[in-house]
Amino acid sequence: MSDLSYAEVSARLQARWPEQKIDPTLDRVQRLVDLLGDPQKSYPVVHLTGTNGKTSTARMIDSLLREAGLRTGRFTSPHLESVRERITLNGEPISEERFVETYVEIEPYLDVVDSEQEHPLSFFEVITGMAFAAFADAPVDVAIIEVGLGGTWDSTNVADGTVSVITPVAVDHAHILGADPVTIARDKSGIIKQGGTAVVSQQSRDVLEVLMGRAAQVGASILREGLEFGVVSRSVAVGGQLMSLKGIGGEYDDIFLPLHGEYQAHNAATAVAAVEALFGASEESGDRVTTELLQAGFAEVTSPGRMEVVRTSPTIIVDAAHNPHGAQATAATVSEAFAFQPLIGVLGCMKDKDVYGVLEAYEPIMETVICTRNSFTERSMPAEELGELAMEIFGEDRVLVRPHLIDAIDDAIRLAEEGAIAMGSGGVLVTGSVVTAGEARTLLVRKPKEADPMPGFDPAGYTQIGDTE
Repeated sequence: MSDLSYAEVSARLQARWPEQKIDPTLDRVQRLVDLLGDPQKSYPVVHLTGTNGKTSTARMIDSLLREAGLRTGRFTSPHLESVRERITLNGEPISEERFVETYVEIEPYLDVVDSEQEHPLSFFEVITGMAFAAFADAPVDVAIIEVGLGGTWDSTNVADGTVSVITPVAVDHAHILGADPVTIARDKSGIIKQGGTAVVSQQSRDVLEVLMGRAAQVGASILREGLEFGVVSRSVAVGGQLMSLKGIGGEYDDIFLPLHGEYQAHNAATAVAAVEALFGASEESGDRVTTELLQAGFAEVTSPGRMEVVRTSPTIIVDAAHNPHGAQATAATVSEAFAFQPLIGVLGCMKDKDVYGVLEAYEPIMETVICTRNSFTERSMPAEELGELAMEIFGEDRVLVRPHLIDAIDDAIRLAEEGAIAMGSGGVLVTGSVVTAGEARTLLVRKPKEADPMPGFDPAGYTQIGDTE
């Protein structure tokens, strides 16, 4: 047992390069896993990239594989409240004790890499190495690995995915990945590996051509939503939706998914195809994935911070959408699944995002938007600046500015309750960033003093470290 505490490990991780500081190379992390004995080669990998939907799809794949009797490891980012959420074993965040032990086990190798390279390992590179090592030590039967950013140069890409999943590609991180979906797709296509299988969600024709070209180049097979798999039908149900899905091995009916939104149904179809691809399913041999397995596996799926109802009376929804593509999906889901009269928005964004596009997506459904600041870091947009943008779209009479998130939520609850007296059932949507969603969950789901001391939300100072959204 190490003498290091969880807080001390936190401090050492926070002292490293934050994950938004990008140096496009795999040299450092490749050297690290070489020294660790290539733990990422100890198990088959399902590797996910895309602009939106990665984490939800990863959680669905995880649930289905566990239902099939496999021991799973899942690595996702960023986290909402605790960095331990990023590394899960059999669906549960790694324990504090095991988190510290894993760090201590790899720390001597971190020092070696740091001494050899021009720049030291970043926060995200270290966490990636910890995940690979923890999964090998467990051991797991399969690892579900989500990229942090992009694909080709992402630290996770030292793993070779047996199955590579590409969720819908849109514009995000334009200053890093490129200003159009095709350019971004070229980077993301780098996770498709020799002899593997690429499972591709619905894409524009140009993006699909890029992904198919990469698959042909490396000799990977490709499964495309709308052709080899997809959503046959879906209907809104209490607490979620009822789906019929087409998979590689056949059609699966009467599948209940306890998540709202058409996009989640498409994520579910992608998850099914990924599991089928991992198991080697075909029309001739699809018996390992059954309707009964899907019904049981999807029934257990959760997706914190994604259209998550955290309070009632009035209903408060927390959602991590942070780009126009995600905001449009969230707006459509709110309209479909709820009948809020009025809906009050609480918005906190990062200033390097297409904030104008996010505001445009929400204007038709929000009666009032309260602009706030999700954390006082260089990346977070000041509430006053966000408010000025919002007034251009909503008009001055529909915009309030509250610099602190807790005040913004309090005012939103009050407006929703007051409006509901005259109009019906009021609701609150807190959105704009993964950071905003995480901080709102900390305020609304549990007491701030219980917040995780790892890199993430600090309720005393509203700081966020290592956000790759």
